[in-house]
Amino acid sequence: MNIKKITNFIFELSQLKRQVHSGFQLTGVKYPDTLAEHALRAAQIGYLLAVMEGDASPEKVASILMIHDNAEARIGDQHKVAARYYSNKEAEEKAFAEQLSGLGKMIEQTWHEYFYEFENRNTKEGIIARDADWLETAFQAKEYNDLGYNVINWIKNVEKAIETKSAKMIIKEMKKTNFAEWWYGLKKMTYKKLDK
Repeated sequence: MNIKKITNFIFELSQLKRQVHSGFQLTGVKYPDTLAEHALRAAQIGYLLAVMEGDASPEKVASILMIHDNAEARIGDQHKVAARYYSNKEAEEKAFAEQLSGLGKMIEQTWHEYFYEFENRNTKEGIIARDADWLETAFQAKEYNDLGYNVINWIKNVEKAIETKSAKMIIKEMKKTNFAEWWYGLKKMTYKKLDK
């Protein structure tokens, strides 16, 4: 374990707060969500899905999702139009491997396993993590859609891709829910009526 490498890696993670989901820019979203914002909500969605599915480790799913986009700190986010012309899979694998080098054998081994479980969906946790990743993108698209951006395609594509029963139930409910509905009824008026 190399303390200097760990220190620099932690600084590098801040790039995820600066990198945005580039695909939403194609639809005119001026300030799309960042990769860090995406990873945080995806990890929490993954935890919820794992609990709902009942046969997977919520902690492992959340951990997979916390690291799934780390390589994009170096190579950026590739939207699906760009992916039509080239694949950055090899670059992402190389960047991720270089990021892990020097962080310690246990971290390197575990996070490599997590990365490939996510990419290959060869474990229950990998399947749930990928569903959570896609589901988070659908939720973000729903928010943008409710604000007037034409991003309904994201939701339709996610709906076709997700595998778990829990993710399918959630997306069904999400589609008929306004993104701001969560706070309805929570707003407390603080004014006091004047005595007349």
